[in-house]
Amino acid sequence: MAATVPRAFRRMGLPERLLAVLLLVVVVELVANTLLFQRASSFELHRDAAERIADNLVLASRAVESSAIAERADVATALSTERFSLAWVSSEKRRRGSLDLANLRSQIIEIEPDLELSALELHLEELPGKGNIGGSIRLSDRSVLKFHTHANAAWKLTAGRVASLVLPTLLLVMLAWMLLRAILEPLRSVIRATRHFGSGPPKLVPERGPDEMRELIRALNDMQERIHQSLVERTQTMLAIGHDLKTPLARIRLRLDEGQIKAEAREGIARDIEEMRLLIDSIQAYIDNGGEAIPAEKIDIAVMAETLVDTAADHGADAVYQGAASVVVRARPVAIRRALSNLIDNAIHYGGNVSVSVSRESDGAVIVVDDDGPGIPTDRIADALQPFVRLDTARLRDTAGMGLGLPIVQKAVRIENGTLDLRNRPEGGFRATIRLPLAPK
Repeated sequence: MAATVPRAFRRMGLPERLLAVLLLVVVVELVANTLLFQRASSFELHRDAAERIADNLVLASRAVESSAIAERADVATALSTERFSLAWVSSEKRRRGSLDLANLRSQIIEIEPDLELSALELHLEELPGKGNIGGSIRLSDRSVLKFHTHANAAWKLTAGRVASLVLPTLLLVMLAWMLLRAILEPLRSVIRATRHFGSGPPKLVPERGPDEMRELIRALNDMQERIHQSLVERTQTMLAIGHDLKTPLARIRLRLDEGQIKAEAREGIARDIEEMRLLIDSIQAYIDNGGEAIPAEKIDIAVMAETLVDTAADHGADAVYQGAASVVVRARPVAIRRALSNLIDNAIHYGGNVSVSVSRESDGAVIVVDDDGPGIPTDRIADALQPFVRLDTARLRDTAGMGLGLPIVQKAVRIENGTLDLRNRPEGGFRATIRLPLAPK
């Protein structure tokens, strides 16, 4: 659409565009009316048609003027025909049309010169009713005899009159539509860009539209850059902190192994060190946006889920897999594996067992992770998806971690345009359902 709009118009601001549209409409209306006035002024009828009008006016004026004043209206009505209607009115009710038929008036007066003394007036009717040509003559007592007649040759003038009224309106509607399209198109780009804020590198919006829209887009692009830079710096800082914390933890573990510490105390300190290491790993996994830059690839989500379940079962967990043998999706394997692993570990830790199933639906793959644990209060499920939130329930009591397991799952699923649904099972336990789009064939 932008390519069809003149470059000078695209550079205008919104007030200038509105003014330009109004001026163009006024110019078009002025030109149309000027042409119509010129055509109406030069309009003439064939000789016989002009003679018919002249004869009718002369005969009607003589008949009405010779009648009594009380009877003149009835006489004018009686003299009217289908193609030539008459009406007698007082002088105060005489009205002149806006489009004067000057040449036709001269043509009729040339045929009947006496009509010039009657102040003959001819005009084109705005909306043809009793006829498309109207006019009036003044009688000797200053009363007025109005008339309307049909002239086949005047249909072009009538069409031009209608066009002069309709054309500016149509032009205004069309230009308003073009103006709105030109304004809304870059606005749609802004709306699309806002949906990607904070998710990967900024996608700069081309600066188009009026000056006000260009300034908005420029400010939006600057804001994208600032937000992205802030997120990158935050991520790098947190990753660096996590990396640096692992070094003193490793030294503490070495000193613990070499020191003269009782076995019971050594075991407690070792558990604390392992919990700190897991906390650092969780934080790094949550804030690490590098996975978004990795391109998605085809992976067999059923094989991946079954492998994770088998690994858990090999470590003595009550873990069962059931469902399809193969379901291929397009996703980032590291992030999805981490998400499934978190759900399986959570189910085993909080529920004591896990049952994983994978199935194929018409529009995607469905992964269901069930456990027989106490579940989560329904009004707190949304809180469980917030980072660093640990619910004070039986499910999360005395638990290692910082409340990042489910937020990590939700983040990984959202990157793949999937959905995560958490709910308590009616028969008891908790269910997590992931839906991912299938890989295109």
